Amino acid sequence: MAAILGDFTDRLLRNRMAMAGLVVVVILAVTALSASRIAPYAPDEIDTTQILMPPSRAHLLGTDTLGRDVLSRIIHGAGVSLSVGFVAVGISTLIGVLLGALSGYYGGYVDKVIMRFVDIMLCFPSFFLILAVIAFLKPSIWNIMIVIGITSWMSVTRLVRAELLTLKERDFVLAATSQGASDARIIFRHLLPNAMAPVLVAATLGVASAVLVESSLSFLGIGVQPPDPSWGNMLTEGKDNIEIAWWLSLFPGMAILVTVMGYNLLGEGIRDSLDPRLRQ
Repeated sequence: MAAILGDFTDRLLRNRMAMAGLVVVVILAVTALSASRIAPYAPDEIDTTQILMPPSRAHLLGTDTLGRDVLSRIIHGAGVSLSVGFVAVGISTLIGVLLGALSGYYGGYVDKVIMRFVDIMLCFPSFFLILAVIAFLKPSIWNIMIVIGITSWMSVTRLVRAELLTLKERDFVLAATSQGASDARIIFRHLLPNAMAPVLVAATLGVASAVLVESSLSFLGIGVQPPDPSWGNMLTEGKDNIEIAWWLSLFPGMAILVTVMGYNLLGEGIRDSLDPRLRQ
């Protein structure tokens, strides 16, 4: 195990694109955790004498229609977007791992029921499914987290199921079965630890997807609600003033782009580092 982990770490560190993604992810995490300390202004601080001011020394990324500092709102918005990403991915991963483990280990009728449910869920475009659910709920950050999580577990279920279909035929599983180990012990102690590599990749890529979905929902007005800062609702304000205040759209859009690109690069790097076909 130590040799495999060392080989994975070494190949990940040699992947320049993955390291670039890791740097972005670390910077975003530090920014989100220390937003109140590094933001030059409070995100809801209104200054009517500084409405729609372009980037300057006092306001590095300009101000919005209420005179609020755009940089400060982007910094605080990082915490909102990443919180949604991590919580939503945690929910989807938990559901996907549990259902995938049951489907792959037991097979038969259990497998058929779970996989048909997965097929039904995949028939609906995920974003429109989220919109349909959100339409019946009060827009809030917690509802966004939960809805994204419970509508994006299907790929994880398929990954875990595929891994367990192979692993359950291995000798160490047969040895555990012959010693009288319970199904729960075999699944959680022997099978799942060996099936988590593709789940790690899916979770990393899933954070980027969740951030993008949250931004889209907030842009449409059914996500995080003002005055709470979110990159999506900042883009909405920028759209309404695109002709006279270009900075309101450019900088939140760049924040979304860099975040999604960072997590995608890191996820691709982890996948390449875990691929046995690329090992020398």
